[in-house]
Amino acid sequence: MTESLEKKIIGRREMVDFPGLELFEVEAKIDTGAFTSSIHCNNIREVTQADGRKAIHFELLDPSHPAYNHKAFEFNDFTLRNVKSSFGDVQERYIIRTSIVVHGQEIETEFSLSDRSDLKYPVLLGRTLLRRRFVVDVSKKNLSLKAKNKKATKAKRVPKKKDQTS
Repeated sequence: MTESLEKKIIGRREMVDFPGLELFEVEAKIDTGAFTSSIHCNNIREVTQADGRKAIHFELLDPSHPAYNHKAFEFNDFTLRNVKSSFGDVQERYIIRTSIVVHGQEIETEFSLSDRSDLKYPVLLGRTLLRRRFVVDVSKKNLSLKAKNKKATKAKRVPKKKDQTS
């Protein structure tokens, strides 16, 4: 019972940050039916580096997305895994590990790289990331952004000085 008390409540959608990928305030869909989290990428390709090691090269999001940062990334540490899509198709996808900030918690986790251009949200957060950390309230959204803004507003408030006229 204490375990659930320590979990933060998040909504069906949340704003997340990827500090290592220099992506901030990206809207993510929370999907308790998905096992692995996923992030939208394009130009995904395996490359061979000068030293002969394989790497995965990709760009995050699309130029039309407000958080698009025009950067290409290469990860040496990746795997190739079969992932079942929401449509029931099995797709071979590249999997990387990176950090994400959700509701103030920085978490290192796996993301599958996939083309989510036809989907509304560029990031999907699955059970592996959610388990033992969060409880999802599907009637809410952007609870982490609201908490972040509330905290920032509190920090900006200047305490009133007491009137010293006596």
